[in-house]
Amino acid sequence: MRCYLEAVEHSRTTRWSQIQAFGCGTKTYNGAIAVDHDGQPVGSILEAAKADGFKTGLVVTDKINSATPACYAAHVASRRSKDRIAEQIIGYSHPLGPQVDLLLGGGRCSFKPKSDPTSCRKDNIDLYGYAKSKGYGVAVNRTAFDDFNKNKSKVLNLPHIGLFNDHTMMYEIDRRRQPEKEPSLLEMVDTALTSLNRATHSSDRGYFLMIEASRIDHAGHENVPVGQLHEVLMYNNVMKHVREWIDNHPDTIMLSAADHECGGLTLIKRFNPHPLKYANMTSHYAANLRINYDGTDLRSYVTDTVFPGYGLAILSAEATDKFFASSFPTFAPLLSKKIGIEWSTHGHTAIDVTLYGYGANSTGTVSRHDRQATGTTLICQGTLRVF
Repeated sequence: MRCYLEAVEHSRTTRWSQIQAFGCGTKTYNGAIAVDHDGQPVGSILEAAKADGFKTGLVVTDKINSATPACYAAHVASRRSKDRIAEQIIGYSHPLGPQVDLLLGGGRCSFKPKSDPTSCRKDNIDLYGYAKSKGYGVAVNRTAFDDFNKNKSKVLNLPHIGLFNDHTMMYEIDRRRQPEKEPSLLEMVDTALTSLNRATHSSDRGYFLMIEASRIDHAGHENVPVGQLHEVLMYNNVMKHVREWIDNHPDTIMLSAADHECGGLTLIKRFNPHPLKYANMTSHYAANLRINYDGTDLRSYVTDTVFPGYGLAILSAEATDKFFASSFPTFAPLLSKKIGIEWSTHGHTAIDVTLYGYGANSTGTVSRHDRQATGTTLICQGTLRVF
């Protein structure tokens, strides 16, 4: 199914209005979180599932209070209200109480009181403390995630919140260099499916799980080819895992779509992806290596160590000189030029996105629809009433 994208007041949508169409079956203005054009709350598919006895989960690699997960379990007039979104998504100020049984992702800083030096809140509300008072298991790092899983066949007791970075989680290619810090999206999804399935095995209500490979969008905004490649590959691995899960649990349906295209990546005539094979870090990681170098020969360090790690082992002297002469040297444009790709924007584009369906009753997703119909499809497949 192809989805065409419009917000209420713009032909080019943003993540917030697009996710509301998917998650609530309604359109809204850009920047809104599960409210209508007049600022009134609209119910989400997750909230409807929870009200109908389903277990619910959100798994992302962005902050857990960012736009996509927020549209399923919070209602605010502006996406910038990060503190309020965190409060609602854990149930602290949600009018219906806790709605999400399993939350995995980033965004720890919004759950810590202002008195904590790593907090990003403007007040001293302790959402981790609140979660514990409501019976949530809490994991704040990879070690805790592994400890909860130990000897339990990748099963978490619900409810549970696991946040593994104060902000967004690492790009996958950078995470692999330090896997002891964060679980991968695939690990989180595997744990979520197993945990939700075990929690509902004796119920006829099942579960609803929203999964987002969030950093694909970030790589598009930043025009970083290595990040884009490995985030998409991880998404493909997750899709494969979910399809295999459905093969073994045939009463399950998966719907998958992008909320929009981002970056306008284009392969030009001289496209040559070969250098990407040797890239083992994003431009962010490469930049940090350069910034944190404390030796005496920065140029040799960058050309001999950092450039090859970013897929730039063979770079002309002219390009190298230009890089070091720049007041703000950046790695990503060098690689994009070398492999022959161009980006049209650092923002979103309005091209159609594809909706994929797999499993029980997924054949009804075929054709071209307004993106609002995706939310309606979810509601109908789950036989739920969104209030």
